[in-house]
Amino acid sequence: MKTPGPTSQPLTVLDLATEQDVFALRRSAQAAAEALGLERQDQVRLATALSELGRDRIGCDRLTATFTLRTEPHHALVVTFEWHGGTAPTPESLALASRLVHRARYEPDDRRNRVTVEQPVPPYDAADPEAFRRVRDALRRRTSATLTDDLRSQTRDLIATLEETRAQREELRRLNEELEETNQGVLALYTELSGELEQTNSGVVALHTELDDKSRQLRESSEAKIRLWNTVSHELRTPVNAVVALSRLLTAPGSAPLDDGQRQQIALIASSGHTLLALVNDLLDVSRAESGQLGISRTKVDLRMLLAQLTGVLRSTYMSPDVALVTPDPITLPRVITDEVLLTRILRNLLSNALKFTEKGEVRLTIIQDGTGADARITFTVSDTGVGIPEHELSRVFEEFYQVPGAHQRGHRGTGLGLPYARTLTELLGGSLTLTSLPGSGTRIRVTLPHGPASSLPAAEKQEAGS
Repeated sequence: MKTPGPTSQPLTVLDLATEQDVFALRRSAQAAAEALGLERQDQVRLATALSELGRDRIGCDRLTATFTLRTEPHHALVVTFEWHGGTAPTPESLALASRLVHRARYEPDDRRNRVTVEQPVPPYDAADPEAFRRVRDALRRRTSATLTDDLRSQTRDLIATLEETRAQREELRRLNEELEETNQGVLALYTELSGELEQTNSGVVALHTELDDKSRQLRESSEAKIRLWNTVSHELRTPVNAVVALSRLLTAPGSAPLDDGQRQQIALIASSGHTLLALVNDLLDVSRAESGQLGISRTKVDLRMLLAQLTGVLRSTYMSPDVALVTPDPITLPRVITDEVLLTRILRNLLSNALKFTEKGEVRLTIIQDGTGADARITFTVSDTGVGIPEHELSRVFEEFYQVPGAHQRGHRGTGLGLPYARTLTELLGGSLTLTSLPGSGTRIRVTLPHGPASSLPAAEKQEAGS
């Protein structure tokens, strides 16, 4: 097992007294750098920096150059020039060395001056004696050198550096060409995407314009529908009221005597007139509700009176001997604060619908209070044992004028406004209407309305409610 080596290991010390020693310093530095795995350019840079500093310091007393390998804080080859007395290095030599190597600094001292040169090297195993020996042997292989030898060595280094520089320049040119091609591709892609985005934006603008047109057309269509409903309703009410009034006159005391058949026929006319008048009023209320013109008048409503009148009308109009209409015990019915007219119309529509499409069994109305104070709610539930509604039709039963097709419609044709009308009025009163149904098992409709205290009424409504 290898043990950790020292963080700093001296390799060799060179005495520098003559120019020939500086030549040897240059060769030693280049050999050590090569042994440590530095690139060719870094080898030449280090050798040039050391030879320039050594040549600047030639003539100083006891001038030496010490090579050291260091592992902390990072792997580096450190060369230290030391001499006694004399002058400081010239700024030019220090500046040149600083540009060529990682660090070159001058450290003056009273007895011994020092210049330290530091060059990072690739990491190596400091505990491996072979790595240290390889660099040390490279430093010891020094041969005698002359000025001519040094110049030749420098020329070779220069030629090698030029060749490497030229190769790098060619590589750079190739990379620039690839980059230019990439840029052209990116530019073409950008142009293509910009064109597609512009087309998409144009399409979005066109779509918004089309949607605005459609919204305007729908708004105009809705306004036209409401105007049509208002006009038709008003136009129908006059003759219908005349029919109802004339039927009353014919059966009023003091009118011409009628036989039983005539009375029965006039009663049918009156009943149909009342039904038609109710439908016309519903149609008019739907148009008012959609246009926001239907006013709400909240008062205390006596549910016992309301249900007594409502069930009387329903039993005389829709009742079949095979269907029972079940309502809550009048004693248990509370007083509710709401719009009595709108609540009556909601319940009349729901109960009449249930009675029309229930051939046997019962139609049941339940009323449940829940909560107290401002959070109080009252729920009216109308359930029947009628034909029910298929699941795929549930999403359409609240469409105006839509009626679920089937044999159950024979003899019960209507306007298709009952459920939409009831839900519209429920929402106007601040409540909600939900429906559940299964074919053959009947339908259940739940209407939930706010049931706040009388203190929640406006001042005028409070006075009316208390009277």
